Amino acid sequence: QVQLVESGGGLVQPGGSLRLSCAASGITLTRYSVGWFRQAPGKEREGVSCISDGSTYYADSVKGRFTVSRDKAKDTVYLQMNSLKPEDTAVYYCVIGITDRGMFYPGDYWGQGTQVTDSS
Repeated sequence: QVQLVESGGGLVQPGGSLRLSCAASGITLTRYSVGWFRQAPGKEREGVSCISDGSTYYADSVKGRFTVSRDKAKDTVYLQMNSLKPEDTAVYYCVIGITDRGMFYPGDYWGQGTQVTDSS
């Protein structure tokens, strides 16, 4: 059974940083394209970033502030979030998917999410 688990969320001041982690069981995570999504209260889930075969993609709203990476030895995907803004407050999810011509298509395996909250 495939399970994804996110961690690293928390309370953060504007301008602060957090690093989210996505680990998996039942699958070798770093063999696949992995995306990060987020959902703020009252809003639809939106794509934030993804990584695939060494290529990375970012939503315009986080470009220059967030960095996605993966550690094959630890089989973990990370989302480094810097210069956090109040509008970054959301539940963040990782998901396995497919990348095709710059577009990420999420699959069925999602984590449970980790909460990132602006403390201001």
